[in-house]
Amino acid sequence: MTSTTPHARLPRVRASELVGRGWLNTGGRDVSLADLRGRVVVLDFWTFCCVNCLHVLDELRELEEARRDDLVIIGVHSPKFEHEADPVALAAAVERYEVRHPVLDDPELVTWSAYTARAWPTLVVIDPEGYVVAQMAGEGHASALAALVDELVEEHRAKGTLRSVAAGAGDVYVPPSPTSGTLRFPARAVALPGGNLLVADAGHHSLAELGPDGETLVRRIGSGERGLVDGGPDVARFSEPNGLCLVPTELRAYLDYDVLVADTVNHALRGVRLADGQVTTVAGNGQQYMVGAVDNVLAAADGGAPVGGTLAEVDGPFGSRLTVVVGADVPEQPRPAGLPASIESTGGAVLQKLSSPWDVAWVEQTGAFLVAMAGNHSLWAFDGEQGSIDLVGGTMNEGLLDGPLVDAWFAQPSGLAVGPDRRVWVADSETSALRVVTPVAGTTQGEVSTAVGQGLFDFGHRDGAADQALLQHPLGLATLPDGSVVVADTYNGAIRRYVPAGADASPAEVTTLATGLAEPSDVVVLVDGEPWTPGEAAEAGARVDLLVVESAAHRITRVALPATLVGELLDGGAHRTQRPVTEVLAGELRLDVPFSPAPGQKLDDRYGPSTRLTVSSTPPELLLDGAGTGTELSRALVVNPEVGEGVLHVTAQAASCDVVPLLDDGTPDPDVFPACHLAQQDWGVPVRVVDGDPGDRVLTLPLRG
Repeated sequence: MTSTTPHARLPRVRASELVGRGWLNTGGRDVSLADLRGRVVVLDFWTFCCVNCLHVLDELRELEEARRDDLVIIGVHSPKFEHEADPVALAAAVERYEVRHPVLDDPELVTWSAYTARAWPTLVVIDPEGYVVAQMAGEGHASALAALVDELVEEHRAKGTLRSVAAGAGDVYVPPSPTSGTLRFPARAVALPGGNLLVADAGHHSLAELGPDGETLVRRIGSGERGLVDGGPDVARFSEPNGLCLVPTELRAYLDYDVLVADTVNHALRGVRLADGQVTTVAGNGQQYMVGAVDNVLAAADGGAPVGGTLAEVDGPFGSRLTVVVGADVPEQPRPAGLPASIESTGGAVLQKLSSPWDVAWVEQTGAFLVAMAGNHSLWAFDGEQGSIDLVGGTMNEGLLDGPLVDAWFAQPSGLAVGPDRRVWVADSETSALRVVTPVAGTTQGEVSTAVGQGLFDFGHRDGAADQALLQHPLGLATLPDGSVVVADTYNGAIRRYVPAGADASPAEVTTLATGLAEPSDVVVLVDGEPWTPGEAAEAGARVDLLVVESAAHRITRVALPATLVGELLDGGAHRTQRPVTEVLAGELRLDVPFSPAPGQKLDDRYGPSTRLTVSSTPPELLLDGAGTGTELSRALVVNPEVGEGVLHVTAQAASCDVVPLLDDGTPDPDVFPACHLAQQDWGVPVRVVDGDPGDRVLTLPLRG
């Protein structure tokens, strides 16, 4: 602790009561603020579709365990999608993500509104006397939150208003009964040579090899304990693995692994050798990539160039430029600062921080694996031969924007599939969209277009013309021999089929092949009982079956397709996220994003401006002025009076670093190396343009350090 003085806290306002449909993880009892008096309370407003919310759950684990006697974390689940309002789905999500604190089910956003939350995730800190003292939007607040909690504990212990409670002795958290089974929330599956299936068994933090029946367990790769450890099948550890991709046959001997795994919560790619189950980390260092941070590539222990090599730029897939670490795979070199000892490899790609890789696919024409990096809304390319990985698609802004691959906007891309024509299909989950990356003829550039989907807040179950069709948070997809695409439409519990526009000018169409599934997350295509690979010939009239990963049912389900591949036309209606709309006045509008560094930190301007603000809108015509990127955390906007409603997209960043203590002579202590911190939040604020008092022209979105 550097100070016990209250810092940049909100005015003392009584916390609102916790109101919702019910509670989870409490043994059936309701929890009131009175039950929590005397302890520090952190409210975590989340929704289980949101990868940023999942990041915060992981950030809170260590804090929660270390300070459980004095701190209570309460999850307030305020859903975005219709499916997330289902209490059964919420209970499954709480189990899936190992939430170990009480959760309030807030489907009507009553408590969300009472605390004026505007973004997922939002954290609210309540002191032991029941007053709100801080609100933090976004992720990356672990160190700031820990400092504030420690400050409050010390302050209220001195005042006599702290009531410590040992875990298990009157604690409001009651763990649920564990479930058992061969699979637990499986995420992906891939067919192996010989007919077996390899399943990313996310809930068991391992890979399960099943027999051709999809039920018989042949072996398990991974100990089943959450962690990042390389080694044999009984030693290796994963953390909620998702994507799986078979390595091309000609590369397996050279790379010394047969399957590439997107190990999502470890922020890493892992290589698995099937002969003996050996697991090796091939990209990622276990730390999360933070947009705008200066330390996203690990340096040497002394802070210099990457260990054993230097950074270089090379040509990459789709016309990108890749920043790679050259010569960093020499075993004799000392390990980089921050690289876990559990990672056996010291190749260049393991120096790069990643952010929740969700799926991976081999793209032959680029000679690289494409990675759906859900955590920062982008696509990356991993070159196993060069040992390099870098951004190739997306600006890391969250949204739905087509165009050149490097300039496109994605929103939590979660599934990848390569078609017979070598186009790459993307399940863009948060926009409930099906996107496609198409190489531009005669160049190495890529172009992104949207086949199905309308935006961040539009979803539903509607078949028919593709430009009017609606999905709900799809996570997986596969291509069929006829060039159509099957989509695991996760939150609709359905398998949908997209048929591109025909040469005869027939329009693109979406149909439904199967319904009643429990959060389908992936599809494996079988032709005449054998795994089918895009590009392989399929005889006319061949039998097509789908092996569907039903994640919430913990099983693999076979769906037989009709010979004509004609799906059913369904219309379950269109939906929009029901969040409170912010009313704004036409004309001038001041946007303020106040920011205060955490205790013991200061703004970090060593590498240029420490703050950045990006503003855009949907539709673009909503803003007549003020869109774009700048370094000030305030902006004068001009709202178009001719546009009745829309969404303001705001991304704010602020970099800070630890304050270095001074020696007696006033110089910084040379033995103290300040840690860097980056606070970032993306807001999508639904707005309605109204007439009103000209004095009410400020929109405030706090960003907390």
